[in-house]
Amino acid sequence: VCPVGAVMGLVARVSALRVGLDAAACRECGRCETACKGGCLDLRSLTVDASRCVACCNCLAACPHGAARIEYAWRSKIVAGPDQGRRDFLVRMSLLGLAGPEGLNATALQARPTTVPEGISGAVSPPGSVDVGRFTSLCTACHLCVSVCPSRVLTPSLLEYGPEGIMQPRLNNRAGFCNYECTLCSQVCPTGAILPLTPEDKKLTQIGVARFIRENCVVVTDNTSCGACSEHCPTKAVRMVPYPNPANKPLVVPEVIPDYCVGCGACEHACPTKPFKAICVDANPVHRRARKPDERKTKFKTNDKAAFPF
Repeated sequence: VCPVGAVMGLVARVSALRVGLDAAACRECGRCETACKGGCLDLRSLTVDASRCVACCNCLAACPHGAARIEYAWRSKIVAGPDQGRRDFLVRMSLLGLAGPEGLNATALQARPTTVPEGISGAVSPPGSVDVGRFTSLCTACHLCVSVCPSRVLTPSLLEYGPEGIMQPRLNNRAGFCNYECTLCSQVCPTGAILPLTPEDKKLTQIGVARFIRENCVVVTDNTSCGACSEHCPTKAVRMVPYPNPANKPLVVPEVIPDYCVGCGACEHACPTKPFKAICVDANPVHRRARKPDERKTKFKTNDKAAFPF
């Protein structure tokens, strides 16, 4: 199902050098198994699952006895059997991909037709990747981060990073959004393409900046209330300001404060307009530092008495 995994599996079958475990030197301390973020090692049988090994060599550095080492393929004890759980996951992801962005969008809000394309260029790389150039040079597209992402916002890219970054993970805000306090992807990356982040650092890492497209907003096009983007923004970088309109309705429209935005995509995911969003996230090629969110309440409020339009 996954072309990158298939290619890596084929290479592992014919590779002359592989990671192996020396039964005579192994003391079953478990350090190599803990360091292996791909879950490739089995100390009970002293085997290495080549179908999941991405050759990060963390096990070699962790083993104090030299039992984990690179050796010739005919000497290593390799198990290359299929991982049915991983295959099932990739099948499900492929089926979701075939459904397209409309099927991936989990928002329950009713769509309003829009005509202005977002004009997004490039891809938003995961928090902890520091910058796109560094990320694409280190990422092996193993998709461990994709598999642990609880909101499923991380999806394999096509050409968003360019030909050199094909199948590498990117944030797809139609599929989900980056949870404000989640750091799971930074904890499982075996190559250092995504560096570990504490929750505190993650909350101030600006991977992109939201941009409001006024012509697509239902407040402007339909003279009706919304505010879904502001309601879902964890840092209140998207606030609501008064919108003067011919009907003199008490309407408000979004306004983005870039310094507070972390690029999580919650606003874009919640936006009900289709096929083009009224708010989207532009990638930061080099990640920046956002300002700490202001805990004060926003100055303007939506009309609570009016029925929600969707």
